[in-house]
Amino acid sequence: MRERGQAAEQGGHDDERERIVDAIQTLNGAMEEAVMTALLHSLLSMDLTIQQLRVLMVLVTSEEGATGRGLADSFGVSMASMSGVLDRLVAHGVATRTADPDDHRVRRIRVTPLGTSVVRRLMVARPFRTDILMRLPLADLRALEQGFRAVSREIARAGDGD
Repeated sequence: MRERGQAAEQGGHDDERERIVDAIQTLNGAMEEAVMTALLHSLLSMDLTIQQLRVLMVLVTSEEGATGRGLADSFGVSMASMSGVLDRLVAHGVATRTADPDDHRVRRIRVTPLGTSVVRRLMVARPFRTDILMRLPLADLRALEQGFRAVSREIARAGDGD
């Protein structure tokens, strides 16, 4: 008798779990649409091509900068094509070319503060901005943190092959 009661209770929890997951996916879709609008607005306001933005993103994540040859190889383009992309990034003031301290024949390309700002503007177009989070009631913020911790644990478990 007790097992039947637990099974019925579990069935109720499964229904609730499905309802909550469906609600989360719906809300996530709405947030993605809102973010997409903000991201598109940011992209359209920039005078950079998608290829230039891709290279700029790599530069932002590289403390030591990169070489033209290394970037050309990474993107699978000719050195001449990459040189043109880099020329335009330098002309826009989002990247600089400097001599490599170890080999003065090599020029390193580094992001400028303006380049970092451009990438940061794109990254601000996300639903969990600090200003939005700070306006949430504390109970909601705690619940959101708990949810993110639970999702992070499951992502880590999935990555471990469980």
